[in-house]
Amino acid sequence: MLSQDILAAVKGYTENLTQQVTLVLQTGVHEQRAELYAFLRDISNVSDLINFVERDSNLRSPISFSIENEQGDTGIRFSGIPGGHEFNSLILAILQAGGHTLKLDGAMQRLVQAIDEPLHFEVFISLSCHNCPDVVQALNQFALLNNKIETEMIDGALFQKTVEARAIQGVPAVYLNGEPFANGKVDTAQLLSKLQRRFPSLSTTPPEQLPTQDVTVIGAGPAGVAAAIYAARKGLAVTLVADRLGGQVKDTQGIENLISVPKTTGPELSGNLRAHLQGYAVTLREHQQVTHITKGDIKRLTLSSGEIINSRTLIIATGAKWRELGVPGEKENVGSGVAYCPHCDGPFFKGKDVAVVGGGNSGIEAALDLSGIVRSVTVFEFMPQLKADQVLIEQARKRSNIHLLTNVATHEIVADEGKVSGLVYVNRSTDERKTLPLAGVFVQIGLLPNSGFLQGVVELSERGEVIVNARGETNEAGIFACGDVTTVPYKQIVVALGEGAKAALTAFEYLLATTDEAADLAA
Repeated sequence: MLSQDILAAVKGYTENLTQQVTLVLQTGVHEQRAELYAFLRDISNVSDLINFVERDSNLRSPISFSIENEQGDTGIRFSGIPGGHEFNSLILAILQAGGHTLKLDGAMQRLVQAIDEPLHFEVFISLSCHNCPDVVQALNQFALLNNKIETEMIDGALFQKTVEARAIQGVPAVYLNGEPFANGKVDTAQLLSKLQRRFPSLSTTPPEQLPTQDVTVIGAGPAGVAAAIYAARKGLAVTLVADRLGGQVKDTQGIENLISVPKTTGPELSGNLRAHLQGYAVTLREHQQVTHITKGDIKRLTLSSGEIINSRTLIIATGAKWRELGVPGEKENVGSGVAYCPHCDGPFFKGKDVAVVGGGNSGIEAALDLSGIVRSVTVFEFMPQLKADQVLIEQARKRSNIHLLTNVATHEIVADEGKVSGLVYVNRSTDERKTLPLAGVFVQIGLLPNSGFLQGVVELSERGEVIVNARGETNEAGIFACGDVTTVPYKQIVVALGEGAKAALTAFEYLLATTDEAADLAA
């Protein structure tokens, strides 16, 4: 099942294991158990420090297995064969159980270690979902940090009865102690925030306070990483705070308009951003959010971990998130037929009728992706004409199962017995109201700036974008902004990279000027 090239790569990764790891396969009979047996045996054969045994461990199914190390049961389980995007989750779990450093920083680790009651997480995934591994890998680390925590990856395709019983139509779907905990795209910072809300008594001991920073960048998409690198190249003390490195780009599958890079993917570009960033002396506070900002000559930032960062300048690069329709039935049915990621949730609608709301590039690309999976996909565009690039529109018109509706307004998403059953829309020319029966609605109507935490800090536009001038300056001295969170038009990767560099250069000039002023006053 695993090629020799893949096994050779895994062997290389395992050379730094420092302790024994055991893969424990549940006993029993299942039609795919032989495949899983061969899969685990091949992995165990790459290293003398990886063992493979069969044992009745009271796991979910004969195609379930757990991971143990020299300290005992790690609490990590997999139900299904973790191929596709989840293969990395398995290899990382083996490496981290075997002694590799966890990705969570010290403050986040202490928060997880402070949990003092049993937690059992179940993560329903699709092997085609590129968001699911982030959740699986985060919860695997939680289990390694705290022996009261168990987590289980469950391949929904192999456990259809359970999926149907829980009416799951979107992934990742996370359950905690049998109750819904999180659904859809969710990152480590959001999981930690949910745990903090669940356990208000949790407290962390922040690391030793950093000295006052020259530049603190909030956000680690293309704009934020570019800003941090440019600031670090000037010899400044730089800290980068982000819930996840890569930002919105990490969810993009095909990227063909980053000049000089003919073709790449969001995960690949995110990895390259991280690798480039690691070449500079930038302090990274990943999986954290800024909860409060105090203005002044020295800006004071409070992080979700409780840590305080003082900084002479601040660069805001928090990007944007998917815009919601705001119609009845949308929020109520997220994960039960309403989705925002066609790559993640499309397989749940195989052979069914679905809709895509939005006729821009993202909407038409979603329709094209879905057309190979579903029976039919209908695109709803509010304006009289589609806004997507002509090349995409022409491709969509060639697909017999893609139907394009323009000048229509979505009014309501209706459900039956907990699952989406139709979409109510109005023809804007005739005011005729219709209901289209369908099983899923994919919302693709653009982005909203991640600026909620900036109320009262800097001036925002009516749309919530940070208002900046041509130099990336806000109305507040020493605070700059760049990328999709700003009023700069054209939300494109290549634009964000340039705007991030610009903001850092402007911050550097500001620091030079204020330092000179302080020296003049002292003289």
